[in-house]
Amino acid sequence: MTLPAPLSGKTAIITGSNSGIGLGIARELAKAGANVVLNSFTSSKEDHALADEITQVTGNEARYIQADLSKGEDARRLIETAGKCDILVNNAGIQHVAPIDEFPVEKWDQIIAIMLNSVFHTTAAALPMMRAAGWGRVINISSAHGLTASPYKSAYVAAKHGVVGMTKVVALETAQEPITANAICPGYVMTPLVESQIPDTMKKYDMDRETVIKEVMLERQPSKEFATTEQLGGVATFLCSDAATQITGTTISVDGGWTAL
Repeated sequence: MTLPAPLSGKTAIITGSNSGIGLGIARELAKAGANVVLNSFTSSKEDHALADEITQVTGNEARYIQADLSKGEDARRLIETAGKCDILVNNAGIQHVAPIDEFPVEKWDQIIAIMLNSVFHTTAAALPMMRAAGWGRVINISSAHGLTASPYKSAYVAAKHGVVGMTKVVALETAQEPITANAICPGYVMTPLVESQIPDTMKKYDMDRETVIKEVMLERQPSKEFATTEQLGGVATFLCSDAATQITGTTISVDGGWTAL
């Protein structure tokens, strides 16, 4: 007798999921039986092809819905267009590095809008759907920078700390309901973007690949190993399981010991 997949019948919306961490989480949730909604601000053939690929590999429905999460109305429209949201993964993010007194105001506004404001809007739109269904999971992708800080990343650090705070509020507001809210806090993760940066970094520091990874890119990560998108997807899948029913309002670090320092 074949048992149904643990997330069969559930719909997961993952923001910022046409690459990297978001795509990795989407794939793992689909493998666990969920129907998934991919998202980014673009709407290309390649974006929609990713959804088709997940459907072909897993047999579960996958769709792509374009939404610019810097706009609150777009963030809410994403949830409304999907029509159902049992699992919400707020992952969308960007980065800009500059000293505070030189940080462009428009970049600050954009980062806060995409990485913090959108979490409020998507969650506000998704919670009524979860309540109607009698089950829900809110999983916010924060960062080691949601628990600690680095110079020159004021907007990113502020947004990620805000996401951790928002997660706790959602958990308290749903504490007596079959809904949980948690934040995953990755350190450095091997994504296509990170991989593409390695050759230039090797050239800049005149180092071989292994030395660049361990001494430059992973300087603050004690394990000296990248986390993988599959590992983060596995953590997200666990948070959707029955075993995680009483895990709410907390952070799970996937950072190779970074925040233990």
